[in-house]
Amino acid sequence: MDIDVRGPRFGAAVTTVVLAVVLVTGSAWLLAWQTLAFALGAAGGVGRSPYGWVFRKAVRPRIGPPTEFEAPEPPRFAQAVGLVFAGLGLVGFALGPDWLGLAATGAALAAAFLNAVFGYCLGCEMYLLVRRLTVRAG
Repeated sequence: MDIDVRGPRFGAAVTTVVLAVVLVTGSAWLLAWQTLAFALGAAGGVGRSPYGWVFRKAVRPRIGPPTEFEAPEPPRFAQAVGLVFAGLGLVGFALGPDWLGLAATGAALAAAFLNAVFGYCLGCEMYLLVRRLTVRAG
């Protein structure tokens, strides 16, 4: 079943704010929260993440029914990519080196920002590229 394209963009906007605050404060706890949000989105799809729940319950009823849809697999893959970067950032902030926390969190922030502002999902594009390559190889 396809998903409302506005849901992942809303999640990316919230993620952008969370990761920006992490970079400013260096808060490993806040990054742990974001890592959990990515893990839930990767495991159950973006609708099962905390931001997906907020979108479904509080945002979508106020903005009306969707007019555009997308397949759920690319955004779910993007959540897994975000999980990897947030996990690396968490290791860097919690255990060191600090540059790892900053670099990994900064990369995740850049990807979230591109999705939130321009609707360009890097993780989704990675998913499509992997699919194309595996179809050709198989």
